[in-house]
Amino acid sequence: MIRFENLTKGYRVGGERKVVIDNLSLTLPTGKSLGLLGHNGAGKSTLIQIIAGNLSPDHGRVISDGTISWPVAFGGSFHPQMTGAQNVRFVARIYGVDTESLVEFVEDFSELGKHFHMPVRTYSSGMKSRLTFGTSMGIQFDTYLVDEVTAVGDARFRRKSRVVFRERMANSSAILVTHNMREMRDFCDAGIMLHEGKLEYFEDLEEAITTYEKLME
Repeated sequence: MIRFENLTKGYRVGGERKVVIDNLSLTLPTGKSLGLLGHNGAGKSTLIQIIAGNLSPDHGRVISDGTISWPVAFGGSFHPQMTGAQNVRFVARIYGVDTESLVEFVEDFSELGKHFHMPVRTYSSGMKSRLTFGTSMGIQFDTYLVDEVTAVGDARFRRKSRVVFRERMANSSAILVTHNMREMRDFCDAGIMLHEGKLEYFEDLEEAITTYEKLME
C-alpha cells in the first residue's frame, strides 16, 4: 500500500509557480503493478522521485507499508566518486543483503567490464542506468519504481532486462512509467494517470490507456 496525503509539489518556471502535484490524496492498492500515464511535463518523474524519498514535497506526505526501490535507471542514485562496485557494496550494507552476492549479480548483469571498478562519474548515462537497474533487481523490493528502464542498452540487453524484471514481478509490484503501451500491457495490472496535478486510479488498464490516448489527441 502506498498512500498520498495532501501531497503538493510545484516549481518556479519563468518567474511563475507551476504546480505539478496539487493537494493529492489517494491510496494505491497493494499487489497491483501500475502503469503511470501522463503527457510530457505532467510531473510523472517528480511523483516517482517523491515516492522514492529522493525529492521532498512542498506539502503533504507519502506513507507505505512495504519496501520501495529507488527509481530504477536513475543515475543520480549513486555517489559519483565511488566505483560501481563500491556503490553496490554500500547499497548492500544499507539494505542488509549479502554484499558479495549482490556485487557478483550486478557485475555479471550490467556488463560494465572494467568500468565496474571505475568511478561512476566516468560513466555514460546508459552505463549508470545499467548499474542502477542491476543493483535494484539484485534486491527484492515490495514495489519497484521504474522509469523507461527497458529502453536502456541494445536489443539483446533490453531482452535480458525484461526477463529479470518479469521474474521480480512474480513476487513484487511496480509503478511503471513508459511511453510503450505494449510494455505497459505486459507488466501492469491497472493504471494511474497524472493530469493537471491530479492523479486518477483506473482498475481497468485498458480504460486508463484509452483515456490517456484521447487526452493526447
